[in-house]
Amino acid sequence: MTTTTPCRIGILTVSDRASQGIYADISGQAIQDTLTAYLVCPWEPVYRLIPDEQALIEQTLIELTDLEHCCLVVTTGGTGPAIRDVTPEATEAVCDRMMPGFGELMRAESLKYVPTAILSRQTAGLRGQSLIVNLPGKPSAIRQCLDAVFPAIPYCIDLMQGPYLETDPVVMPVFRPKA
Repeated sequence: MTTTTPCRIGILTVSDRASQGIYADISGQAIQDTLTAYLVCPWEPVYRLIPDEQALIEQTLIELTDLEHCCLVVTTGGTGPAIRDVTPEATEAVCDRMMPGFGELMRAESLKYVPTAILSRQTAGLRGQSLIVNLPGKPSAIRQCLDAVFPAIPYCIDLMQGPYLETDPVVMPVFRPKA
């Protein structure tokens, strides 16, 4: 079931310093590189880089889901315990329903690498026909977390009647029930 219309996937980096140009956004690029490795269906990244401001994060998530029609929005940054880390709060504020299993699995996976994974507050939720997933800010952690949760993402989007995300099964085998 291959589609020729590119699906749109939001990539949102939340970082005061990267948004000010103090350093390059390597985390957003890590998400794009990972999705490029996974997906064999046509897709189009819709990229945003913004500071850690809850109202702006909420506004950008709404823009990516409601106006840009991204079936999936993957965020990076703002999931720790620092005062300005408010990405999970912004995500919860705009979602219709939360998907706590994503955060639970990402923390469990990250604990295999660092004991500070328990400080991470990643979450995921649904807004309309879009899935929003919060990832940590470190590129290696981005790949580890996406490797853990992505097998369920295409089926989640199927259940929301979104586009069919097709992956390279050698790189990223996904779960879909047998018809």
